[in-house]
Amino acid sequence: MPLEKSGPSSPPVRVLVVDDSAVMRRAISTILSSHPSLQVIESARDGQDALDKIAKCKPDVVTLDIEMPVLDGLGVLTKLRASAGHRPVVLVCSTLTAQGSQTALKAMSLGAVDFIEKNPDALGSGNAEARKSLIEKVRAVAPFMRASAVKAVAPPRPNPGFSLAGRSFDAVVIGSSTGGPPVLETICPAFPAGFKGPVVVAQHMPALFTRSMSERLASICKLKVVHAEHDCIAEPGILYITVGGKHSRIVRQPTTSRLRLEVSSEPASALYKPSVNELFRSAAALGPACLGIMLTGMGDDGAQGAKAMHGAGATIITQSGESCAVYGMPRAVVEVGAATAAMTPEEIAQAIRTIGTPRTTGIPAAA
Repeated sequence: MPLEKSGPSSPPVRVLVVDDSAVMRRAISTILSSHPSLQVIESARDGQDALDKIAKCKPDVVTLDIEMPVLDGLGVLTKLRASAGHRPVVLVCSTLTAQGSQTALKAMSLGAVDFIEKNPDALGSGNAEARKSLIEKVRAVAPFMRASAVKAVAPPRPNPGFSLAGRSFDAVVIGSSTGGPPVLETICPAFPAGFKGPVVVAQHMPALFTRSMSERLASICKLKVVHAEHDCIAEPGILYITVGGKHSRIVRQPTTSRLRLEVSSEPASALYKPSVNELFRSAAALGPACLGIMLTGMGDDGAQGAKAMHGAGATIITQSGESCAVYGMPRAVVEVGAATAAMTPEEIAQAIRTIGTPRTTGIPAAA
C-alpha cells in the first residue's frame, strides 16, 4: 500500500494517543514514534483528559479508544463535533468483534475517519503487519497531507454541468475505503425502493465490519441490503455489500442476460480484499449500462478497473477532493482520465435521486 508523500520540508504529523490502558498507550506511542514523519506529542487516559489535551496541544491526528472511564470515545467525538475549537482527524481504536465493529461504525458516523484494529498482542509485540498498518493509516489521514494533496493534484471538477436525469442503468458499482462508511450512509439511502438494477459495494474492511456496515445500512436504506458472502443472482433493487476478505464481480449470464454476483477469494494475492479493481473490471463488460462511483480512500485501488469501465462507455463519478477523508482512490481515477464527473457526497446522492426522472433542459445527461 503506497504511503502519501508529505515532502522533505513538511513538519511531522503531531499525534495524541488516547487509551485507558497504559500498556496500549505505550505500545501505540512507541510504534508511531518510530517513524520520522510522526511525532507523538501527548497521551491521554480517558475521554475528558483527551478533550483537555486536544484543546491545549492541538494535535493533527488522534488515535481514540472507545471504552474508557469518565468519558468514552463516542462522547469525545460528540463533543468535538459540537465544538468550535480545534478538531483533529480521529482514528478509532477498536477490537475486531461484532460489538466493536458496530461501535466503530457509529464512531465514524460521528466524525472518525477510519479505524485501527486494536489487537493488544500484535501491537504490544511490535508485529510487523500491525505496525505497518498503524503507521500507514495515521500518515494517510494527516490533515496537512490531505490538504496539500488536494491542492497539488486536484484539477477543476470534470463536467460541472453533469446530471444523471434521464439516464437508466442495469447496475451500479461503488468502490470505497478510508472515510467511506459515512459517505455510503449519505449516498446509499438516495437509491429509491424498486431501483432498476443491483447496487454492489466494495469497501475495504474486514468481514466483521462489512457485516456490521450491512446491518447499519439496512436500517437507513430503502433498498434491501445483503451482506454478499456467496455467489448469487444480482437482483434489481438490492444493495450488496461485499464481504471483507473476498472479492466480488458482476457478470451477465449469456443464456438469460440476468446479472450474477460472483464472490471469490481469488486473486488471493490482491492487496485489497475486497478489491475495487476486480469489481470495476467485471462491470466494464456491461458498458454504458453500468454506473461506477469511486469514494474516498488511500492508494489507487479501482483506477485500472475504472479505466476499463470508462473505455467501455460507462459513466464514472468520483468523490470530489475537498470532500474526501483521503483523496487517493478518486484522484487515481481522475489521473487515468476515467472520471466523468466529480461531486461531493451530497451531490452524488442528489444525482442518484434523479436517475430515471425526466431530463431538465439545458443540463447535459453525460460528459
